[in-house]
Amino acid sequence: MRNKHYRIGQLLLAAVLFLFTLTMLIPLLHILARSLSDPMRSTEMSGLEIIPRGFSLINYQVIFGNKNFVPSIFNSIFITLIGTLLNMMLTITAAYVLTRPKLVGKKFLMSFFIVMMLFDPGIVPEYIVIRKLGLMGSQWSVILSQAVNVYYLVILMRYFEAVPRELTEAAEMDGAGHFVILWKIISPLAEAGIATLTMFYAVLRWNEYYRSGIYISKISKVPLQVILRKFVVSGDITTLIGTQNLMNYNALAKLDYTALQYSTIVVAIIPILLIYPVVLRFYNKDIFAGGVKG
Repeated sequence: MRNKHYRIGQLLLAAVLFLFTLTMLIPLLHILARSLSDPMRSTEMSGLEIIPRGFSLINYQVIFGNKNFVPSIFNSIFITLIGTLLNMMLTITAAYVLTRPKLVGKKFLMSFFIVMMLFDPGIVPEYIVIRKLGLMGSQWSVILSQAVNVYYLVILMRYFEAVPRELTEAAEMDGAGHFVILWKIISPLAEAGIATLTMFYAVLRWNEYYRSGIYISKISKVPLQVILRKFVVSGDITTLIGTQNLMNYNALAKLDYTALQYSTIVVAIIPILLIYPVVLRFYNKDIFAGGVKG
């Protein structure tokens, strides 16, 4: 009887999770379907339709025909890759140092970081620092201005603290230094946390537009999200079609601009969707798997 109730509970939970998944999946499929639909028919689509009406790649031809769109994608990739690498290197090393039991001034450092997290000084002091360093107009202004997230640092510290201290003490007795302990013992045991924070940082980097809009003025250096925001949020149509010459005026007038907006959204979210399967595989491994390797 207990097993029967248990199976019913599992089925109900699965049904609820399935419905919850549909609430997120259907809007994404609708965006994809409308972006691929015939512009003459796509305006008739309702918000729940997930099958394209007709088929056309004209929306993607328009956005990729813009001379600034493709460079903005590479700018986003550069900022995301270099920025995430910098984020993780600093976060991992800082988390290791702050979890060492013999660290002098640990309480003071943690208090300082927490205060900086809770009381953000704002964009004005940051802007002044960026300008004094001569980074205005450079993509490094965006990369360096968000080098460490204190909240993510605290999360990774919890993962490092979960590693049995006996393992690190044994490694120290065998003559292992801090570099070996961090990268050969602690990091493999905390790979789920490292993978998760890598994804979090990558998503933040990829979606960055606020600081890019302030620090980078040259259109050839801005990331994709700046162009995306101007077009999708601000309704600046000339951002995408003002400089392209693949179509005449009459053809442009027949476009479904909502579908054109959706096509830019599809291009922007594909890289993020590709990250999740890579990260999820780390959750299938036991946290202590690295401790039993020969």
